[in-house]
Amino acid sequence: MLAMSPLPLWLLLWHLRHLALGYLTVSIEPLPPVVVGDAVTLKCNFKTDGKMREIVWYRVTDGGTIKQKIFTFDAMFSTNFSQMENYRKREDLVYQSTVRLPEVRISDNGPYECHVGIYDRATREKVVLASGNVFLNVMAPPTSISVLAADTPAPFSRYQAQNFTLVCVVSGGKPAPLVYFKRDGEPIEATPLPEPPAGASSWAPRSLLHRDLDDTKVPKSLAADGELGMGNPFPTADPPRGLAAERDAVTESIPETVVSREFPRWVHMAEPIYYFRHTHAPVSDGTVEARATLTWTLNPQIDNEALFSCEVKHPALSMPMQSEVTLVAPKGPKITMTPTRARVGDTVRILVQGFQNEVFPEPLFTWTRVGSRLLDGSAEHDGKELVLERVPAELNGSMYRCTAQNPLGSTDTHTRLIVFENPNIPRGPEDSNGSLPGHCGFRFVLALTLTVILELT
Repeated sequence: MLAMSPLPLWLLLWHLRHLALGYLTVSIEPLPPVVVGDAVTLKCNFKTDGKMREIVWYRVTDGGTIKQKIFTFDAMFSTNFSQMENYRKREDLVYQSTVRLPEVRISDNGPYECHVGIYDRATREKVVLASGNVFLNVMAPPTSISVLAADTPAPFSRYQAQNFTLVCVVSGGKPAPLVYFKRDGEPIEATPLPEPPAGASSWAPRSLLHRDLDDTKVPKSLAADGELGMGNPFPTADPPRGLAAERDAVTESIPETVVSREFPRWVHMAEPIYYFRHTHAPVSDGTVEARATLTWTLNPQIDNEALFSCEVKHPALSMPMQSEVTLVAPKGPKITMTPTRARVGDTVRILVQGFQNEVFPEPLFTWTRVGSRLLDGSAEHDGKELVLERVPAELNGSMYRCTAQNPLGSTDTHTRLIVFENPNIPRGPEDSNGSLPGHCGFRFVLALTLTVILELT
């Protein structure tokens, strides 16, 4: 019979130490990402052949510098084993301590530690410690999404095509969501734009369009065909340089917005070129605000009534979140005047109440008086409402124009002000009908309101 070789010294010492100190291993079951509002159970498993001393759960914050106790079991003072389960496996005791978070919040995100202590088998007093850790990743679905137009309200330009930018704002998500745009239900393939310069408070893309002009700022096709008559240059600035290199492909001519030889024609490429930028910023509650911008050269002929949507994909959402807008030029504004029967000395308010359709982007409203200045002496007034304080009789019959415009088109509405005499205000020496002072009677003026709408799209 073969003789067994003696155990190495280091192995013998290890076994002796194991027998003296007892056996203790701790592990925490890993957790998948959880969604705000869900219930989560943290499970700490540990094996030992020693006598239990304590179990402590910690929530770790501030990069590990602060540990907050969330559960404690002390074998010396507690007989409550409701948070633990145990069963005997061979000669070891296997325990599982659980901590349940009924409704997880964003603030619960972070690392957790489970510390276990047993008594030293040799001294029965010294405590042997072991610990395990786990990271709780809390996700939050976006709470809001909206699409708006940058730089609104903005005017309509008959002279040149303009850059247009849609902004999609998504708030309340963790982690940052994936944001993308669609046009009429089809995903838009866009060229990514670079990050804005450091320290810039705002960012606007350079012009995305070049016009087919020669050095005299005259369309080459018209100059070659001799269709300009006197050859007066167009009242426009030098053509801006686009973000993309000029293409050799033949472009399609677009009819002028207003039929006039004075306005340069717009050059429209077969397919719009879109530019996309996506950024996100952290919020104090642990979520992020994501902003996505879509920029292209607007063409009212093809973009009017186009449906654009912003969609968001997020691991905490079962289906994409969406917000959509339809680009529409203002049409058929509805104007009201109060009081409906204005008298001398009254304050008259002329207000745009709405349109025949929903208008996006927000229109810019400009009021002017036809053939003269406004009552306060200004040439024009911006806003949906025009207020005329204490109207004099001289304003009777005056015509007012309201121009409503957005980047897709412009519409003009005219309304006439009729002013009636006010019996509470003394008349001059002789009224307009030639009545003498002291003559009884009042001058009545028939009320007539004329509204004319001119739309340019």
